[in-house]
Amino acid sequence: MKKLNVNILASFVFAALVLASCGGLDKMVKMAPQVRYEVTPKVLEMHGDSVEATLKVTFPIKYFQKKVILEITPVLKYEGGEKAFKSLTLQGEAVQANNQVVSFTSGGSYSVTSKIAFEEGMRKGTLVARVKATMDKKAGELPEVKIADGTMATALLLEKDAMPIAADDKFVRITTQSKEATINFVINQATILGKELKKEEVQALQNFVAENAAKGQVEFKGVEISAYASPDGPETLNTKLSENRMKNAEQYFAREMKKSKVAGLENEGFILSKATPEDWEGFKKLMQESDIQDKELILRVLSMYSDPVVREKEIKNISAAYEVIAEKILPQLRRSKLSVNIAIIGYSDSTLKVLAVNNPDTLKVEELMYAASLIGDMNTKMAVYQKVATNFADDWRGHNNLGYAYIKLGKLAEAKAALTEAKRLDASNTMVLNNLGVVAHMEGDLKAAQEYYDAAAGAGGQVSYNQALLAVKKSAYENALNLFVSSKYNTFNFALAKLLNYSVTKNADAFDAALGIISKAENQEAANVYYLKAILAARKQDSEMLFNNLRTAIEKDGKYKAYAQNDIEFAQYAADATFKGIVE
Repeated sequence: MKKLNVNILASFVFAALVLASCGGLDKMVKMAPQVRYEVTPKVLEMHGDSVEATLKVTFPIKYFQKKVILEITPVLKYEGGEKAFKSLTLQGEAVQANNQVVSFTSGGSYSVTSKIAFEEGMRKGTLVARVKATMDKKAGELPEVKIADGTMATALLLEKDAMPIAADDKFVRITTQSKEATINFVINQATILGKELKKEEVQALQNFVAENAAKGQVEFKGVEISAYASPDGPETLNTKLSENRMKNAEQYFAREMKKSKVAGLENEGFILSKATPEDWEGFKKLMQESDIQDKELILRVLSMYSDPVVREKEIKNISAAYEVIAEKILPQLRRSKLSVNIAIIGYSDSTLKVLAVNNPDTLKVEELMYAASLIGDMNTKMAVYQKVATNFADDWRGHNNLGYAYIKLGKLAEAKAALTEAKRLDASNTMVLNNLGVVAHMEGDLKAAQEYYDAAAGAGGQVSYNQALLAVKKSAYENALNLFVSSKYNTFNFALAKLLNYSVTKNADAFDAALGIISKAENQEAANVYYLKAILAARKQDSEMLFNNLRTAIEKDGKYKAYAQNDIEFAQYAADATFKGIVE
């Protein structure tokens, strides 16, 4: 609390010329030095968009005359104007009115709290008390009395750095692809028939191999061959059949790949082959998918017996069903299955960037999205996102990211249009809602911004950061700090909020905590960062740190020279020769 034993004797002497006939005031004039004015905070502070102050006036005993009315008005005077706070109107015990009554016998303390809208000129001002005295219908105004300085407007340093969010790409540089075909065999035979090689699926596999072998960005990873015999007949025969079917399939496919000049064919393990003498698993699968009579009975046999001989015997005992099985199921199990695996290698980063700028129509959506993320220049990035939005108009990401780029370029109208289209495509998308909030925020519509941010919960730490900025604007510093922590972004604004919260907590640890946040910020060499460090040094009463940081801030941005001259944060250094040498 700032205690000012204000000597207003001269003021009352002046007023006595007007109020000479009011004898009761004479005593008040003589006791005027005993009246105390106290202002909280000691130095007026700007928070949010306003300045709040509490004026407390304390009267001694046997001072306040019973017929007197005093109207005390705090007024902030500054270059270019003045603004009045709410008046404190008090009356003596004999006055018939509705004001607070001051006892003549006991005196007492009386307060009034109010706020005024902040204006830039208030950064350097003086708070005065203007007193109007009334007694027996006669009134006089006393000369104003200085009661405080103003205004500490450090909250004005808040950066407008609301964070938009760009949607991620799903680009995968190396993708895998497989192609399969099945060659069937006659019962008890391992020879590949010509008609099998003419089947559509086998021809498609051959074409797949030939086409990809000719491409420079395709790597063959290998071939898998699985050969089978149906689970009927002697096991020794089926073992031989499955192995021969495997070898014949290997030989056939190796020839085909050699004709297509497949790279890596000679490498060990390139062709992996496996023979299964009796394909009971395949049999079970086909039975489950069939509508054969006694299907459930046959499946029960498979679950009851593991011995293949017993299984075959029990199934054959179901004679009617077995005839259908022999006709429809078993032929499908006499086969070799071929599978070719390739890796498709995408463009390099450098190639993608060139294509995205010079020939974007040749790229797929994920390639364009990824290429845009590689580009540093925001205008070029914007142009690529414009192409995504045009070529892939049904994908909300292109419109969202175009809006993101426009925001970064300060083109808010264009950003809003792009984001509105993104919202049309995906109305509840939290990234889009956050970005619309950023546009509203930057346009000054803080109510709409808050609504968008609240609806965007879960989109990322950027949302918490943006909510923190609004909380700072509302002077809700504790809430802002919690949101900054949640966002995981260490920035200038986070450090500033830590400092501003000192007005609430009066915890001097806030100064070092703010410096700690700054030490983790990305842009530590910015002029405003050095200026904030100078303010923190002033709060810590570290003159050397103050001078060094203020000097650097001004070297980086000359505007801080004039700004510091009117910054009440440095009021106690105003007469210091070193300080004057830096700012003048």
